[in-house]
Amino acid sequence: MNRATVLSEHRDGVALLTLNRPDKRNAFNDQQYDDLRDALADARADDTIRVSVITGAPGAFSAGQDLSEMGTARAYDDGKPHGFGPFVDRLSTFDEPLLAAVNGVGVGIGFTMLLHCDIVYMAQSARLRAPFVSLGVVPEAGSSFLLQAIVGPQVAAELLYTNAWIDAERAVALGLAAAAFPDNELLDRTLEQASEIARQPLSALRRTKQVLLDCRAEALVAARKREEPAMALSVGSPANVEAIRAFREKRSPDFTGL
Repeated sequence: MNRATVLSEHRDGVALLTLNRPDKRNAFNDQQYDDLRDALADARADDTIRVSVITGAPGAFSAGQDLSEMGTARAYDDGKPHGFGPFVDRLSTFDEPLLAAVNGVGVGIGFTMLLHCDIVYMAQSARLRAPFVSLGVVPEAGSSFLLQAIVGPQVAAELLYTNAWIDAERAVALGLAAAAFPDNELLDRTLEQASEIARQPLSALRRTKQVLLDCRAEALVAARKREEPAMALSVGSPANVEAIRAFREKRSPDFTGL
């Protein structure tokens, strides 16, 4: 089932989920958060699906939060939660193998969501970045814990404080990705691996994923509980306002005195 911002294709036990806002470099708005959350839920409910793969429409994996819509709210009348939080709830508890084919830049949530994936493959030209400090905010989606767990506290601090770009070679060296492939081979190589995994028994895949999730569940919940109030204090702060204004005005932010 295709949605407004996420395309779904099922083949041989694999669900290929493609972020599809190419005009926004697949940046997330509430609609895309909801669509990817629901696409993952559909994959989990379908017993013919054993593995899911997330990629981006050509041009980017995801440029992160759509800053042009940041601070604007969609109107809902269904009484259900929407957007970032419910998406991360689904992503962080998804109990089947989840792979990512990073076909371009992965920024912000386009980076932090990868920390929840079981296996990440990157195009050789792809790059990752955690720009939270430069936006006047704090890490999200449990990344304050997951990033340190993967790369260690010093490298995590370096990446967060400097907002440095991480190329595919360094991502593999740091353990943020399992392998880097030539750009034109990335999706095929990822789907080949996904198909191989999908040949395994579904019950064993789900139980294995669940024990992997259980190992970090408490620490991840605790991290999100720390991040969320810190984010609430950061959003709308003078630094955040200046960062968003500078983005919209296409200039460098000026944090002097902030």
